Amino acid sequence: MKNLIAFSALSIALALSTQSHAAEFNFSSKLDSNAQALVLFYSEDGSNTAFNSINKKFNAQLQHAIENESFSGKYASTVELIAPYNSDYKRVLIVGTGKQDKLDRALMTKLGGNIHARLMSSKTTTAAVAFDDVEGVNNNSVLSAHFAHGANLRDHRFEKYKQTPNTHTVSYHFDVSNSKQTKRNYSELESIQAGVFLARDLTSEVASEMTPVDFASAAKELESLGVEITILEPKQLIELGMGALEAVGRGSEQGARLVVVHYKGSNATPIALVGKGITFDSGGYSIKTGASIARMKSDMAGAAAVLGTIKAMALAKADKNIVAVMGMAANMVSQYAVAPGDVVRTAEGLSVEIVNTDAEGRLVLSDAMWYAREYFKPEIMIDVATLTGSKIKAVGNDYAAVFSDDDTLVTQLTLAGMQVNENLWRLPLGYKETLSSDIADLKNLGSSGPGATTAASFLQHFAGETRWVHIDIAGNALATKGKDEISPGGTGYGVRLLSEWLLSN
Repeated sequence: MKNLIAFSALSIALALSTQSHAAEFNFSSKLDSNAQALVLFYSEDGSNTAFNSINKKFNAQLQHAIENESFSGKYASTVELIAPYNSDYKRVLIVGTGKQDKLDRALMTKLGGNIHARLMSSKTTTAAVAFDDVEGVNNNSVLSAHFAHGANLRDHRFEKYKQTPNTHTVSYHFDVSNSKQTKRNYSELESIQAGVFLARDLTSEVASEMTPVDFASAAKELESLGVEITILEPKQLIELGMGALEAVGRGSEQGARLVVVHYKGSNATPIALVGKGITFDSGGYSIKTGASIARMKSDMAGAAAVLGTIKAMALAKADKNIVAVMGMAANMVSQYAVAPGDVVRTAEGLSVEIVNTDAEGRLVLSDAMWYAREYFKPEIMIDVATLTGSKIKAVGNDYAAVFSDDDTLVTQLTLAGMQVNENLWRLPLGYKETLSSDIADLKNLGSSGPGATTAASFLQHFAGETRWVHIDIAGNALATKGKDEISPGGTGYGVRLLSEWLLSN
């Protein structure tokens, strides 16, 4: 009974992903003179109409300040004045935007996040943003909407376990060149933000409160958006021959789940998004050691990202046909757990020798990929997973690794990532011979070669003839501190990337 009550309350809270103290954004054609703070932009190119006008009202104090600081308007540089003379503002923050021919929505999103953090640290409650003369690669309406987007992404926080959560936030009043268009642009971004916040909350939640059943219950909340939900339990997985997914969940009390979420915004051939959903990864009998195990609640971030993407597309009423298939399991140690050396049979028909129970993500993905292909016949299949530590060693935490034989898809996704600050770096497929086994069709771990590549090559066995991309987000899913538009905790990495790609292609 305790679990049933917890599932309902938790799923509703997570699916809504709202904050009572969320930042507010207002767009108009007038600068608010009653705000506590004024945010003023300064371009390296010298086209600073708003700055010059306000500087004149403040008896050239702003000009003196930037000269004293040798401020040139370099991107993200700042100069702050406290209670300037002849002003009702308690502080004025002058922000460099760099050169106009470089200023795009991605840079503006970062800037919005960092300026929001700056205003939060100074306990500012209201801010007037003089944005009406800011131009760049994108127009004023797009840039202002993305500045607000970055601020709101940075404002999001997961503090439900703190005795005294931080409820402070900032109310923004933007002076923009076209308030109606800016509102429309920002409204489109709000749908994506909702998907990001869902993914972040699911990832940030502690493992004991985010089991496969909890995740499935949270996914069911999307039914209110017209999304179709199917949840398969262990007996059904066994009946379908999904022995790899079932085996990974066998060591936990609840067992594995396959969560299928279908948003049918068109009658086109569907696109399948497949997510790894290990709600906690102990490593199984190949148990993890050291501090990293405490971060393993985030091993379901791939599933969270594809679920968040479905929510974003449903809210945006996108004319797309998208299915998310998520293999969910807790990789635990018990008398029922698979042991190193065991052999399981996948729904694809291939047998796999489990030489390391900590290489479990590729097992749950193998059956999830098969299900997506078998039941939806997708045009394209993209899997997202916190799959390998090897990926972190290869490209760090600022990039996700992308693997595919499809050059067009890699190019499209890489460009989409650049637009939203979720960057990809291509790594090669190969070393398939290292996955050979003496007693099965495959081993779940390469005997040599780069680990991120051999993991991707393992998954390629389950892509069939479908156009397929694998994205390894290990290291991208959880942030220990805020940076740019990312707040501490779950990052929701992948929601903005996939949403941008889906809406642009």
